[in-house]
Amino acid sequence: MTKILVKQVRSKINCPETQKRTLESLGLRKLGQVVEHDASPAVLGMVNKVKHLVSVEEAK
Repeated sequence: MTKILVKQVRSKINCPETQKRTLESLGLRKLGQVVEHDASPAVLGMVNKVKHLVSVEEAK
């Protein structure tokens, strides 16, 4: 399975609580933090929910 790198690039201040919880579920707690995940449908759905707060690229 392919891996993706998810980086938080915008603040979660003033975001709905559901989006804040989604960021924490992805493992993102701080601005600029990068986490690696498998590109499963569940993870891609979470990334899609907060796509305006994160950047995504394929891991090498």
